[in-house]
Amino acid sequence: MMQSQTLPDLLTDNLDVVFVGSAVSVLSARNGHYYSNPRNAFWKLLNDAGFTPHRLRPDQDAEVLGYGIGISDLVKHVAQSNDDGLDFSNTGEVLAHVANHSPRWIAFNGMGVGKQAAKRYDVAVPSYGRQRWTIGGSNAFVLPSSSSANAKPVIDGKTKLEWWCELQQLTSAP
Repeated sequence: MMQSQTLPDLLTDNLDVVFVGSAVSVLSARNGHYYSNPRNAFWKLLNDAGFTPHRLRPDQDAEVLGYGIGISDLVKHVAQSNDDGLDFSNTGEVLAHVANHSPRWIAFNGMGVGKQAAKRYDVAVPSYGRQRWTIGGSNAFVLPSSSSANAKPVIDGKTKLEWWCELQQLTSAP
């Protein structure tokens, strides 16, 4: 883990969904854009699930706001690779900041991030999918991580894309 300036949150009020990851990667920090690692499937999953009409590139990350999407991370420093050793002590503050923008959904990009949020709110360890708990007035959803480190083809009976499509259907419902 190295301490470094992280990327600014991509947030505005009343978004359909805010994707919350663990921490910005070294490559993303260097490039100045979220999910810059070409092995990370975030941009592909976002498009394939129907959140965006075409596949965005990392350097187009700010455009997500126009599609009702935001991006944030629980840890506000750059991470070398995974959640091991990250300082999640500001989780409550970060989630309160995200919830203050009143998104309909907060989607955790990975079980590790979902567990950190659940711990903060003293709720049961989450499963994948829609959660029974909320953050402020926002619904919570835990996705399989888009990271290439999560290479399992099927997770709890569904592919990554099927989980992302389930979230997309929920976020597009009135």
